[in-house]
Amino acid sequence: MVASRIGDSDIRLLRVFKTVVESGGLSAAEVELNIGKSTISKHVTDLELRLGLKLCTRGPAGFALTEDGAKVLQAADHLLVSVSQFRNEVSEIKEQLGGTIRISLFDQCASNPDSRLARAIHRFNEAAPSVQIELSLEPPNVIETMVISGQLDIGIIALHRPSTSLNYAPLYGENMFLYCGREHPLFEIPDRELRTSDLLRYNYVGLSVNSPNLIVGQQLGFKRSAKVQSEQALAILILSGRYIGYLPDHLAQDFVDQEKMRMVLPDETQYRTRFAAVTRKQPEPTRVTNLFLEVLQSEHSKL
Repeated sequence: MVASRIGDSDIRLLRVFKTVVESGGLSAAEVELNIGKSTISKHVTDLELRLGLKLCTRGPAGFALTEDGAKVLQAADHLLVSVSQFRNEVSEIKEQLGGTIRISLFDQCASNPDSRLARAIHRFNEAAPSVQIELSLEPPNVIETMVISGQLDIGIIALHRPSTSLNYAPLYGENMFLYCGREHPLFEIPDRELRTSDLLRYNYVGLSVNSPNLIVGQQLGFKRSAKVQSEQALAILILSGRYIGYLPDHLAQDFVDQEKMRMVLPDETQYRTRFAAVTRKQPEPTRVTNLFLEVLQSEHSKL
């Protein structure tokens, strides 16, 4: 296979290879691809023959990428993104709202009463039923990088240190409070007997990525004893009773109702985060992306 001779069959083989890698092996990819393991193996072998490269090892010892396989996977990612963009642009030329829109967000918005993402998706699907939606969860720094590179069309992240390569459309907010678990020493101590300086002696867990969470923790003087990339992981460490940390109130509410967590000095330590939809400045977003952004902003303007 050479670049000038890449056909539909080659792209299909690359998609199979990418799915196998993302699934972690041939057996795991059967459900995703809806074809048998032997057929998947043949497709991977055909790709290796076409490229003249050994892409992976597979057998009783498990599945693993070779060094060449990792490089081919990276190149395939770029190619498949380009193919998707080409199809989207052709759809626009034909004045049809088709193709795929790729959206990613950071963690917990499903339980946030101020987030109307689900409603926006409902309206968008009504307006453009032929557009396939790919929705994923990623750390905020990853989302920014993927939007800038064109791997994502829209990201939803906390407003923090804006990039000059991105446009930001404010959407909604959430209230962040400091929590401890039931088995934590602070759980039984009334807030009136505490000062913020007292909290510095306890283990603190925070997000490892550049974010309002990271900045607020530093401003209060907390030194992280543990770090995470998601709020679900953060909640688990708080529930262990060995750490204090920040969570959005809508995520923590069920744990508070079950008396598994409590807020700590809410008046002194709370802060509010604002979220925005981000799109890259160049090249300009497609009609599909602009439509989704328009619906998203319209829904949140009702708050």
